[in-house]
Amino acid sequence: MASIFRPSASFDLRPKVICKKLSTRERFEFQKKSLRKERINVRFCSLKANKAQGSIEGISVVEEKQLNNKTDYGVVGVHHVGLLCENLERSLEFYQNILGLEINEARPHDKLPYRGAWLWVGSEMIHLMELPNPDPLTGRPEHGGRDRHACIAIRDVSNLKEILDKAGIAYTMSKSGRPAIFTRDPDANALEFTQV
Repeated sequence: MASIFRPSASFDLRPKVICKKLSTRERFEFQKKSLRKERINVRFCSLKANKAQGSIEGISVVEEKQLNNKTDYGVVGVHHVGLLCENLERSLEFYQNILGLEINEARPHDKLPYRGAWLWVGSEMIHLMELPNPDPLTGRPEHGGRDRHACIAIRDVSNLKEILDKAGIAYTMSKSGRPAIFTRDPDANALEFTQV
């Protein structure tokens, strides 16, 4: 019974490497080399073996870089999330007056062919864009975690719960039991707030 909750020492959590068109010896050498590397993440595998040179050609395995290395193009984080809204003022009422987010005045508003606003979320932003929203307002999952959503890290879910209760805004708690709350803005964009 204990083995159900605690894997044995021989349980392998590494991703399985499945390569076609490789001989048994080439597959074994490839796996042996791959398993030596730290934090390998196999995304796809369609390698061709070059028997004449004894090497593997093609770019088909993407490896995560070690934590102290940079990615090839320099990913540093999420800059902003773009959300569509039907009425900018109504959305700003929600984001500013209920959630307490502040507008980033340095971001351009007048250079775009539509109305919008940039709101600070820590060091990142939400870009509200007043455009026709192709998503329906009804018929969406009750729980925002089952819909596309943006997730915002917060310090205290219970404080946000009180704020939403006071404003009469519907929400659901995380189905996994972790401290997180899901709600929707006036345009039915799902938002998750997770306690960190």
